[in-house]
Amino acid sequence: MSKWLMILPPLLFAGLAAMFMWGMQRDNPSDIPSVFIDRPAPVLPTTALGDLPLLTAADLVTGEVTVVNFWASWCPPCRAEHPVLKAMAEQGIRVAGINMMDDEAKALNYLKEDGNPFFAIAADPQGRNRVEWGVTAPPETFIIRGDGTVAFKFIGPLVGSDYENRFKPALEAALAGQ
Repeated sequence: MSKWLMILPPLLFAGLAAMFMWGMQRDNPSDIPSVFIDRPAPVLPTTALGDLPLLTAADLVTGEVTVVNFWASWCPPCRAEHPVLKAMAEQGIRVAGINMMDDEAKALNYLKEDGNPFFAIAADPQGRNRVEWGVTAPPETFIIRGDGTVAFKFIGPLVGSDYENRFKPALEAALAGQ
């Protein structure tokens, strides 16, 4: 029995080392793959944000690419990416929002003060639908193809080199394939 106890630590170490080496050989070790890619977009919340147009499932199958952004007024990274969302909307990109776990009055006030880039918004005040989308915390952004399937998921704010190197090329590819 003591012979097996002496062999066990080196075997465990070798197994862990092999697992770490495999993980480091992936294309982007920090990228978290989404199980939603190439699948239909999950169910949307059915609650409107104030009197703003409600985002519906029909909005995601219009034949046009739609960017769906999960955001909240209390979220500093959401505020940092807000000018990017407004610029996208100004360029004619369909930008939709899902306001999550937010106070309705604060969310509406934020959009009134900083501008509303969203053509439609759904509200997820308890955060139930975010689970359907695999969203852990805002901001998270999805690129939805015109047929309603998920083309790309981006975790974090749409700013900086990660946005430039990963999100923008994915959006351009989706728009080119419309």
